[in-house]
Amino acid sequence: MAQESIDKSLLQTFVPVNALSGDQLDWLLDQQEVCRYASGDALFSLGDRDNTTIYLLSGKVELTDEEGKTRTISAGDTASWHPLEHAQPRRSTARALTEVSVVRFDSFRLDTILSWDQSAGYVILDINANSAYQNDREWMIRLLKSKLFHRVPPTNILEIFRRLKAHRHKQGDVIIRQGEAADCCYILKEGVCEVAISMGDSAPTPVAMLEEGQWFGEEALLSGKPRNATVTMATDGVLMKLERQDFDALLREPIINTMPAEDVLAAAEKGAWWLDVRTSDEFDQEHLVGATNMPLNVLRLKSRLLDPSKTYIAYCDTGRRSATAAFLLKNAGLDVIVLDGGLNANAANLNEYLTQA
Repeated sequence: MAQESIDKSLLQTFVPVNALSGDQLDWLLDQQEVCRYASGDALFSLGDRDNTTIYLLSGKVELTDEEGKTRTISAGDTASWHPLEHAQPRRSTARALTEVSVVRFDSFRLDTILSWDQSAGYVILDINANSAYQNDREWMIRLLKSKLFHRVPPTNILEIFRRLKAHRHKQGDVIIRQGEAADCCYILKEGVCEVAISMGDSAPTPVAMLEEGQWFGEEALLSGKPRNATVTMATDGVLMKLERQDFDALLREPIINTMPAEDVLAAAEKGAWWLDVRTSDEFDQEHLVGATNMPLNVLRLKSRLLDPSKTYIAYCDTGRRSATAAFLLKNAGLDVIVLDGGLNANAANLNEYLTQA
């Protein structure tokens, strides 16, 4: 089994990867694992729990379920645009009929990227629609594309801007000093900053200039180590400050009403409505009977169609996107339950409720 890599254009043919923006696709490319198998090799076996999302790049694969029924998927077919046997544990064994290459992603990481990207889209709609943000849109949108916040649960995306505080500074002001303990981080809203590093007892040497929309100071918060550089205002400007306690709070998952499959099914029997927050392509491939498709990226536009008197059961593949949707809908006054682990972890319990294309 050999490893290689693929380019972005090929990645964009897969569902739901094709729903990602360009910036997130670039980040996902760094996470890829491309593998090649010889004819007869097993890609995975019935009952495996590998928590990976696998797409067929080339060749033919045979899937055999527990009853011995088989089906063949060839690269380039419509079925190959979707993950191979996505449920966990695996509901079939996949074996290469020819030389085969596949690309693998960690399922939870992929769903987290999808959730972050689509949540950011939700917030960007708010930013563009709110005249109060007219002078702040550029740096706010740039912030949402920062890789720093991939560490922040997507459910906390709305909290980022609520916790930032504006501070005006003069040219020459020292914002952080090398060697000091870290108690906050900053985003540069207006102006320019100079970054300098001291080696031993030598005078600080300028190493970089920071422009509007850039973050600094977060590394020491994440590592717990002293500041590794001095940052000084090169011009007058405005900094958005995030205190350590707020930074730490943003890294924690908020409380969401999550339930196991058996409790969720009981709620459905009492009248709760299924809400599928995956992309329309994923929904068309397989979904729960009676579910309404409301992708996370259009939730802001379509949530007004939901009945506040009803209870909704949000689901996706891993529970990541549905947790974000539940948080956003809760803020809109709706009662939402999340299927713990998503469809991938509950295939056996929900199989009879699934309908496939």
